[in-house]
Amino acid sequence: MELRPLMTRAAEVPITVVQGIGPDRLALPTPCTEYDVRALLNHLIHWTGARSEGAARKTPPSEPPAEDHDFTAEPDWAERYAAEVRAAAAAWSEPNAWEGDTGIAKAAAMPARFVGGMMFAEVLLHAWDLAAATGQKLPVDDELARALFDQASAMAETARQYGAIGPEVAVPDTAPPLDRALGLAGRDPAWTP
Repeated sequence: MELRPLMTRAAEVPITVVQGIGPDRLALPTPCTEYDVRALLNHLIHWTGARSEGAARKTPPSEPPAEDHDFTAEPDWAERYAAEVRAAAAAWSEPNAWEGDTGIAKAAAMPARFVGGMMFAEVLLHAWDLAAATGQKLPVDDELARALFDQASAMAETARQYGAIGPEVAVPDTAPPLDRALGLAGRDPAWTP
């Protein structure tokens, strides 16, 4: 499945989830055991906003904040993230974003198709993590769930080799595509805080 036409819809998923997180939920645990909600929000914002747009445009952002920057301490951080992830999705919606090589942050250049797929998976998987942690329903449609499953199938082994995701969680073949994608990405679809 081609991801390019799905990028703008995919970006709306974490926007909806992020806007549903109040300040009283920032210390809650997440399925990503090394992150609480605040830390996972900061990770999501750091990688899927301006850095992702820069990767799509093949121009790194000038002086991005450090990885340990607390975006959630800034006023209007959720609205700013919405604008950034929409801009990144618009950039990834352009055909030339998927051509050649690109990099994100200081990582070596990789095929742009791989980086774009990684960004697609990153926004949806972490949106699920945050939704599960904060008691929200993930606003993902069947087409996005199938595309996420396809992408997780294609990149899971490579991502595991680099420690980006944990070991696969067994999920029945009859489970919905979203649950199977979560399992491939090292998440238990039944996880609760």
